[in-house]
Amino acid sequence: MGVSTSGKSTVGALLAERLGVPFLEGDDLHPAANRAEMASGHPLDDTDRRPWLAALTEWIEAAASNGGGVASCSALKRAYRDQFRSTGADVWFLHLALDRAVAAERIAHRKGHFMPPELLDSQFETLEPLRADEPGATVDASGSTTEVVEAALRALQRLTR
Repeated sequence: MGVSTSGKSTVGALLAERLGVPFLEGDDLHPAANRAEMASGHPLDDTDRRPWLAALTEWIEAAASNGGGVASCSALKRAYRDQFRSTGADVWFLHLALDRAVAAERIAHRKGHFMPPELLDSQFETLEPLRADEPGATVDASGSTTEVVEAALRALQRLTR
């Protein structure tokens, strides 16, 4: 979980590979209307996100019954994370925390993605970081991909001991 350009897709895919489980790019579950809305510079609201959250929740349930998986998605609000946890699956969140300035620098250089730079502020405004009672960890996403993946694996090991 995290804001745009925090490395969710890259880190998630590498974590899934290291853990030997399937990976889901959560953005792939957005309906075309949501992608068009964001591409035009309009942030999504909770109503817009409903079908996306339902599809992610369904994937989480299926993955949990088949040995687990890793899904990348913003999961900016606790209510969304609570919905995922309501499946009864052993859901664990990895918040890839990124400073606003670093995110802005990264998004300014990203090409070919539907998420425009002008929506970054709305993501930071919506972001509700993990709370102490939520299962998961927060890692600094400003380092190299290798550093972030290794930090995530260490956090997972601590959690599962």
